[in-house]
Amino acid sequence: MTSKTPYIIVKDYSVSNEEFQLFHNKDLDLLETHPQPSLENLEEYYKSEDYISHTNSKRNLFEKAYHLVRKTALKRKLKLINSYVGSDKQLLDIGCGTGDFLKEAQQNNWNVTGIEPNEQARQIANIKTNDSVFETEHLQKFESHRFDVITLWHVLEHLPKLEEHILMFKKLLKPNGTLIIAVPNYKSYDAEYYNNFWAAYDAPRHLWHFSQAAMQRLFLKEEMKVVKTYPMKFDAYYVSLLSEKYKSGKMHIFNAFRIGFFSNLKAKQTGEYSSLIYIIKNG
Repeated sequence: MTSKTPYIIVKDYSVSNEEFQLFHNKDLDLLETHPQPSLENLEEYYKSEDYISHTNSKRNLFEKAYHLVRKTALKRKLKLINSYVGSDKQLLDIGCGTGDFLKEAQQNNWNVTGIEPNEQARQIANIKTNDSVFETEHLQKFESHRFDVITLWHVLEHLPKLEEHILMFKKLLKPNGTLIIAVPNYKSYDAEYYNNFWAAYDAPRHLWHFSQAAMQRLFLKEEMKVVKTYPMKFDAYYVSLLSEKYKSGKMHIFNAFRIGFFSNLKAKQTGEYSSLIYIIKNG
């Protein structure tokens, strides 16, 4: 029997102002959001103009900075997938948002496919990628062992039926394929500092909250192995800015950058960065 204990109470600052309990799954070292919204109600928690990955909005300095940094991040993501290129460069990006990463890959000779549940974001992505993006239900229609690389950039934490999805990713990957997953790390210094104001908890949109041990154990259960991790250093600053807003109502830029810098500095010794990219292979 899985042992679960109360860990922290957090609040949805983006949409509903509801409170949620996070429980610690000791067997996996994973936090689980409770209660989790039903599938029918989940999309209601994404209906916010501030949900930046679903729009191309540049209304203020924060959003402009986000898009500027994203350009650099896209180049790094492309370099990463190019290091795991397969025979015919088949890429699946799950939760592709407005399609910028897919567009970047497509312009560099990848055969791209995207999955995006949000209709507005999907429409934008399809304009950028020549109709290469589909609804979530389309995952069931792909043939087995089709993709060289499957990516989830801050998406795994949003997916219900976590273990079923992991099995599906394994099925869709070629035998020598690569799964690349980026998720927040609740054991980072910025998570510890901001406590229940830490923006990357983002309940109830984030249903799961991962440690490095949790990622290792989850995928080992399906005979998949984390072979490498990479830090996402910008996330410490981005998350700290939002956390400052949740904590005080204002983005205290100086303190946010101080905490972000210290979080990255401390992670040089501990490896516990605010977010991590996991490279996962079969077997």
